Amino acid sequence: MTTHAPAAPDTAPAAPARPRPRALALAVLCASMLMIVLDGSIVTVALPAIQGDLHFSPADLTWTVNAYLIAFGGLLLLAGRLGDLIGRKRVFVAGLALFTAASLLCAVATGQGMLIAARFLQGVGGAMASAVSLGMVVTLYPEPGERGRAIGAFSFVGAAGASIGQVLGGVLTQALSWHWIFLINLPLGLTAALLAVRVLAADDGPGLRAGADALGAALITAALMLGIYTIVGTGAHAWTSARTLGLGALSLVLLAAFLLRQARAAQPLLPLRMFRSRNVSGANAVQLLTISGMFAFQILVALYLQQVLGYGAAATGLAMLPAAVAIGAVSLLLSARLGARFGERAVLLAGLAMLVVALGLLARLPADADYPVHLLPTMLLIGGGGLVLSALAVLGMSGAGPEDAGTASGLFNTTQQVGGALGVAVLTTLADGRSGALTAAGHPAAEALTGGFRLAFTVAAGLLAVALVLAAVVLRPTVNPADRQGDRPQPAQ
Repeated sequence: MTTHAPAAPDTAPAAPARPRPRALALAVLCASMLMIVLDGSIVTVALPAIQGDLHFSPADLTWTVNAYLIAFGGLLLLAGRLGDLIGRKRVFVAGLALFTAASLLCAVATGQGMLIAARFLQGVGGAMASAVSLGMVVTLYPEPGERGRAIGAFSFVGAAGASIGQVLGGVLTQALSWHWIFLINLPLGLTAALLAVRVLAADDGPGLRAGADALGAALITAALMLGIYTIVGTGAHAWTSARTLGLGALSLVLLAAFLLRQARAAQPLLPLRMFRSRNVSGANAVQLLTISGMFAFQILVALYLQQVLGYGAAATGLAMLPAAVAIGAVSLLLSARLGARFGERAVLLAGLAMLVVALGLLARLPADADYPVHLLPTMLLIGGGGLVLSALAVLGMSGAGPEDAGTASGLFNTTQQVGGALGVAVLTTLADGRSGALTAAGHPAAEALTGGFRLAFTVAAGLLAVALVLAAVVLRPTVNPADRQGDRPQPAQ
């Protein structure tokens, strides 16, 4: 907790209070992140309306989502490094402005090409704002206890935003039109950008000449964009197709070239010294597996509710709302306290164990599930995500100094986006393949679909189990039992 200094003598001016400006700055960062996360999920509910209005084919319609994902995931690392070099506040505000302007272009789009191009620009702006946000939170709250609470609030916004977006998207689309899912970003984005200019502290970096690794930037951006493009394309092209294998191999070659460049460059885009920390490397690897598995919950449960149980868009969002509430309660009320008491590693392990059980329960879903019996327990156990996301964020940023905070934030967000894209591609492919096989064998449609979802949930639970084992083996405790009386977390190793 922040303590107040004794009153100054009458002859001395009162010292300015720090907590309020920091709290307002954190609120701006959280609100901006909420808007960006909402946009990622709110669009999925409106896709049928967009398809009918702009006459998209089913294959072309996916690019309204993929264009955003490719730009967002491909530019996070570069945007994070730019924040370290020219100032995180500058990159953040520019990202918000671009995201807001692109939202207006999306709302007034009259053709397929215009909407897809605007969605790509939205991804660029979202990447710029998101890449530096976590680094700014860490800089705002250097004290471990306060930092844990701030990251808990930030993680809650990210986790809850997806579920809120599904509800909001359904309501706006049904009550008004799909244009409003983008128009709503205008007042939010403009307000956040104006407040950010006023309340975020200036943090001018050393400039582009101090570390503008142009070749490294080109290699990693191309590798990430091509990799995500390859992953999201597996819905139309098999994993073993020449296209998928060829593009995937080229993406890996570009990634290897980037790592070689970083090892030799005088001013690397991604300093490899950050990976010397077992907690930083391990947290990013665990997050890749965790997000891949958790996307089974967010995407596939929504599909199960609509395709098998017959829920509408708004009803689906409401059905998933208990998960958002559980994550929010755990993130805001428990994660920081438990992290200070037991260490982030222990909190992470407990949260992962809850998620393994939650996804394991979904692996036994029947085709005629009763929501309170078969789904509500999972919704509540998903609250473990509030422990996982907060602990991973602390561990993933633990090895970053002030000069690398933007880069570490960009790296952490990149593994999150790649994990999400990979999880959706792999798990939906498995579900579709299994459902097709069951349909061909003569099973009713609902049972065939449920069989596919069960397989995907089983694999997702397995990914989370691997993440649990990896976290237990690789990550180091952040609290020394000898220091637990004072709740003083130890530096990450």
